[in-house]
Amino acid sequence: MKKIALFMVLGIITLASCNAKEAGNKTAQNEINKKENNSNSKTESKMKTIHLTKAEFLTKVANYEANPQEWKYLGDRPAIIDFYADWCGPCKSIAPVLEELAAEYDGQIYIYKINTETEQELASAFGIRSIPSLLFVPMNEAPQMAQGAMPKSAFKEAIETVLLKKK
Repeated sequence: MKKIALFMVLGIITLASCNAKEAGNKTAQNEINKKENNSNSKTESKMKTIHLTKAEFLTKVANYEANPQEWKYLGDRPAIIDFYADWCGPCKSIAPVLEELAAEYDGQIYIYKINTETEQELASAFGIRSIPSLLFVPMNEAPQMAQGAMPKSAFKEAIETVLLKKK
């Protein structure tokens, strides 16, 4: 009986610490969001990453339902598509980098974000098995997939060589 009571107490403590950690994470995320909102209001004219739903993807990127056998990019400039999830640590680490790149390459490329938790059909259509997965979409060429978090320098290199063809 004492063992059962001990396990119950340990279980309650574990749950309480997990909930406290989650609450702390939410508080920290709220602070980050406040800072981003404040800094974004100063640079309102700079482009930001663009979150897409399936319907928006079909009209802005590629209508894979109408053209299942052929990739036909619908955009007017190259793009990076970030397949991510809110709970993913590496996804969180590259999110600010993607925001910076969206501002730096404003008017030259789009940076789209697709939440694999809410847009599971899109993730499935592209065979996303690990996140972050990044689809680099040049103009008039086949897209290229990369997996995992990358440093900003690697993103810039890919943007310059694959998307903008500067090197």
